[in-house]
Amino acid sequence: MKLLAAAFLAVAALAQGDGWTNDIVYSDPMLAQKLDVWAPSGEGRFPIAIVVHGGGWVGGDKRIEWVQPLFPLLQQANFTIFTINYRLTPQSPYPAMIQDLEAAIKWVRKNAKKYKGDKDRIALIGESAGGHMVAYVGAKGRGDTKVDAVVDFYGAHDLLVLAKDRDGGDLSKIARNLLQKPADNETEWRLREASPIQYVHKGMPPFLFITGTGDTTVPPNQSTLMCDKMKSVGARCEVFTIDAAPHGMSNWEKNPAFQTYKPKMVEWLKATLR
Repeated sequence: MKLLAAAFLAVAALAQGDGWTNDIVYSDPMLAQKLDVWAPSGEGRFPIAIVVHGGGWVGGDKRIEWVQPLFPLLQQANFTIFTINYRLTPQSPYPAMIQDLEAAIKWVRKNAKKYKGDKDRIALIGESAGGHMVAYVGAKGRGDTKVDAVVDFYGAHDLLVLAKDRDGGDLSKIARNLLQKPADNETEWRLREASPIQYVHKGMPPFLFITGTGDTTVPPNQSTLMCDKMKSVGARCEVFTIDAAPHGMSNWEKNPAFQTYKPKMVEWLKATLR
């Protein structure tokens, strides 16, 4: 156990060390959304990970503790890492955050070579609200917004089912967070349109869904529903569940039993992007 703890401390120290270039504007200068980037040492074209934080669409930051556990894993695996900020509600309701992620993908593709990244091996990785966003863009992306792999941590994929399972059918909570308006006669179709499951098709990239069976914020059936639909049309996906784990990988850090996702994610990404 002491050796395991020491190893995790060493990996965490790597993520906090030098090598990050911070606060690069990737969007329209008027919007001024920013990203941070870390590139491996040495020559070559490395696979790219674009990391998208959660926060219920209303909060969070590109280096917040909710996504920090991902950075050392990706660094050790020699990924070029881009972690992004995006417009938040209430100032900028849906689909502003989706538009920002699409803009980030285009910017990364255009600037990949500068940071030793391979524009033909791009993975989106998002958690919670970020999981919703990477699932949406991963499914709907075309042309210069199409990516090669998606890792989706406990994202919401069918917002109407989520409201039914979690909120007893009350659409107001999700409408308030995502749409920044009270529930009205347009809410149902707006939430359906914002649900990634609506855009499942055979040609979409492979997905790895990671979720905890103890998650009551976004129940694990959100992942199985979308993966089942993907399989039904011939798309590739896998659901990796962590027994009893609650919502949030920052919570998982407190329990070694919840960290089985770490080698799984890295192995899956390497196999998918090889």
